[in-house]
Amino acid sequence: MMTRVYVRMQKKVKAKYADELKLGDIAFIQAPEDIKQKFQKVSIHTVTKKDGEFIVIEGFLLLSILQKVFPDVEFELVGPTETIIQVESRKFKPSVVFVFVVWVVLFIGTAMSIMNFHYDVGMPEVHETIHYIFTGERTSQPLWIQIPYSIGLGIGMVLFLNHWFKKRINEEPSPLEIELFKYEQDIDEYIRHYENDLNDDRRHF
Repeated sequence: MMTRVYVRMQKKVKAKYADELKLGDIAFIQAPEDIKQKFQKVSIHTVTKKDGEFIVIEGFLLLSILQKVFPDVEFELVGPTETIIQVESRKFKPSVVFVFVVWVVLFIGTAMSIMNFHYDVGMPEVHETIHYIFTGERTSQPLWIQIPYSIGLGIGMVLFLNHWFKKRINEEPSPLEIELFKYEQDIDEYIRHYENDLNDDRRHF
């Protein structure tokens, strides 16, 4: 009776140049404990510079490799059918000056956007009208409205983004995080198509 082994490929893993990727690095394996380590140590691919930044290991090719090594074992894929390997290069550590310049540019840009929006919708006139309704007096600087409004604007942005610096307010994802998640999914789908060896004449295996 043939031994049946279940393989669940990981969606995305990271590696470095010259790393030897083994089955245990890119997939979860369900097999008898006495032979599980033997499967985990099977070499699948060695990362080289010609691979570029991304490698896609297709489940079909993975099964062909495993069946050559273990012809008496029946492998069954469950879950994802590809694994994206993101090849890490040397990390760029930005200087304090660079971070400060970027922070200043973003701060000024954000402030200009908010001020232009308030100018376009006539927010100062709205505040003056609210002041006149409640007090019967006209003034160009209704501070008792403008100051709480400015504070509330900042608090609203914190609640909207669901972050206070690095601390998350609650477990609910913010709209920005959802959009970033969708963007990463689109990128991964693009990589799975264009970096897949089965969609290209050039093969990594």
